Amino acid sequence: MSRKSTTPQVWDTKRLRIATDAAGIALWSWNVDSDEIELDEKAHLMWGVPVENGLITFEGLSARIHPQDLDRVRAAFTATRDILGGYEIDFRIMYGSEVRWISARGRGEDQGIVGRVMFGVFLDVSERKMAEEAREMLANEMSHRVKNLFAIASALTDIASRSAATTQEMAADLRSRLTALGRAHELVRPLLSEQKKAAHLGELLGILLDAYDEKGVIGDRIRIVVPDLLVGEASVTALALVVHELATNSVKYGALSNAVGTLEISSTADDSTIVVVWTEKGGPPVQKARGEPGFGSKLVNRSITSQLGGSIDFDWPTAGMIVTLRMSKARLGA
Repeated sequence: MSRKSTTPQVWDTKRLRIATDAAGIALWSWNVDSDEIELDEKAHLMWGVPVENGLITFEGLSARIHPQDLDRVRAAFTATRDILGGYEIDFRIMYGSEVRWISARGRGEDQGIVGRVMFGVFLDVSERKMAEEAREMLANEMSHRVKNLFAIASALTDIASRSAATTQEMAADLRSRLTALGRAHELVRPLLSEQKKAAHLGELLGILLDAYDEKGVIGDRIRIVVPDLLVGEASVTALALVVHELATNSVKYGALSNAVGTLEISSTADDSTIVVVWTEKGGPPVQKARGEPGFGSKLVNRSITSQLGGSIDFDWPTAGMIVTLRMSKARLGA
């Protein structure tokens, strides 16, 4: 025998609004003939459109969609009336200078249409998208590093072979260099829950470059002349990643790829800025990079600009590449 619920129906407009607010859901309706869009208060806030703006059209709202997503979104929305079942369109919008990710969801094939008006919801999915981008960036970064490690191992073998008289000496030299590379890699490895210890700039550079010097001692081919500056715990990984990437490129293509090339790192600082100059000489003929920057270049730029509050500039004189790193002194010491 079935029992009838004694609980009264509670899903009136007020309570539905409480539920949608709790879930972060914004509501929209679209007149397919007039192109007019009605937004609830939450949707107005999500898009940054003042309520007093009056009539809103799909075309007008489209002006806030990220230019790279605009054509895709227009085509997708036009096709929604022919889509069987539910649809979901994720895209970016410009909220002032900020980029937000919005998910538009509804029912296709005119399901639920009232008169000539379709209904759906918007969700702000910015946090999810940023997390996805971070995971993809990390996966690409690790793939990039693995590829570089093979090139570095080959280069270190060449360096060890040049000064070794016997296979035993070469094996010992190579083991030493790989151990040094391992210490450097620990500084570059991204840690989600643990900070690195603060380090002096000269000491940090020495650890990162120790494996690449011809005799395994900094000062032979690699000279480091920097003031006594402290790199804070939060900045060690970012700076280490930049130096590691520059050293990898030098071993593969630049001054450290042959037996006679040299590298000098110097630095100056004032009250607000630290400038580190990476100067290579004696390597293969220098050619300016062309085309789209590779993943490594993007990684370096992201670390310098986003994490260290600075900039990176490349020069290609005949003698060798010169890289100038400018960093916020406050950020580097944090």
